Amino acid sequence: MTMGGRFYAIIPAGGSGTRLWPVSRSARPKFLLPLPGPRTMIQETVQRLQPLCQLSDIIVITGPKHADEVRLQLPELETDQVIVEPMARGSGPAIGLGAAIACKRDPEAIVGSFAADHVVTEPAVFENAVRAAIDVASRGYLVTIGIQPSYPETGYGYIRSGASIGVSNGLDVRIVDEFKEKPDLETATRYVDSGRYLWNASMFVWQAKALMAELRAYLPDVANALERIAEVWDTPARVQAMHDIWPSIEEVTIDHGILEKSDRVAVVPGVFGWTDLGDWHGYGKVIADTLSVESGNGSIADNGNGRGHLDVHNNLTIQAELLPIDATNAVVVGNGRLIALLGVDNIIVIDTEDAVLICDRSRAQDVRRLVDALKQQGSTTLI
Repeated sequence: MTMGGRFYAIIPAGGSGTRLWPVSRSARPKFLLPLPGPRTMIQETVQRLQPLCQLSDIIVITGPKHADEVRLQLPELETDQVIVEPMARGSGPAIGLGAAIACKRDPEAIVGSFAADHVVTEPAVFENAVRAAIDVASRGYLVTIGIQPSYPETGYGYIRSGASIGVSNGLDVRIVDEFKEKPDLETATRYVDSGRYLWNASMFVWQAKALMAELRAYLPDVANALERIAEVWDTPARVQAMHDIWPSIEEVTIDHGILEKSDRVAVVPGVFGWTDLGDWHGYGKVIADTLSVESGNGSIADNGNGRGHLDVHNNLTIQAELLPIDATNAVVVGNGRLIALLGVDNIIVIDTEDAVLICDRSRAQDVRRLVDALKQQGSTTLI
């Protein structure tokens, strides 16, 4: 419960995780995988939200291809807590529908949106930041939780913070001046050095009625459609309503459709070991952070996917036997067999039953281009 109404947590669970190919595939994207483990990413998301809201107030929004597996992985949720989109319409309608349903059930409800495929290594600190966001949202702000950047990452969007509006739960809350798209390295470095920018983690908290008001102001057709669906959501008519109304809704992200236009957006800073695990370079960094180098032999730890080994040359190996000679800074995820590296630095090797990926760690964001190429070739089994 909050100072206003109940706190609902929405978990958008979509996408195909193309930058984590060939492990992540369209039929089994990263949020359904144990990355980094031991639970799957969506299971971890539900786990860290439970101190913040009742289990019955968690809503997962996913597509028809993944709905059965989501229900299988989350047996603690009732069937109607997993909303199935007939087709993807972007984060705007997905998050908006959750807010519209919450608003119909409780006009004073506070709603948070948390992606199903993020990693948080300090859940207690995460909980504190969300509680701060709930406090600020109860004052009518649309709140985003921004991550204090630790390096100039080019794979994330950025938030430029403005004037302070006070302190909540020990955190300095500020007005959002501007959202920035993913920058090049020079620009990202300038952002980080300025101290004014936070990573955009796509974590949002707001009053359900406040978001609906902004939807009516900036996306009136979307708001109207969502409210028509929400009106019958708790009746047998919802299936037909989704079938009839959802396909006509405009495809739009919550960032472009609402947050970049609204003058009511605030940001709560967070430092809780967050990553969206967007590519293999980031994955390697997360796993390496859980391992420590001890003496000259390195250390071995169970990372949930099997044996994880970080050697003195910063070569990370998971589920493989590695034979490195003059090899440094590698991320190797194997399929149980020997992988030998000779005279290479800063590479990624991902070995699966039907595909092998080899690339420089600096090109990890471009792995999606390989998936695009496979699609152009007409591949159906490898994507």
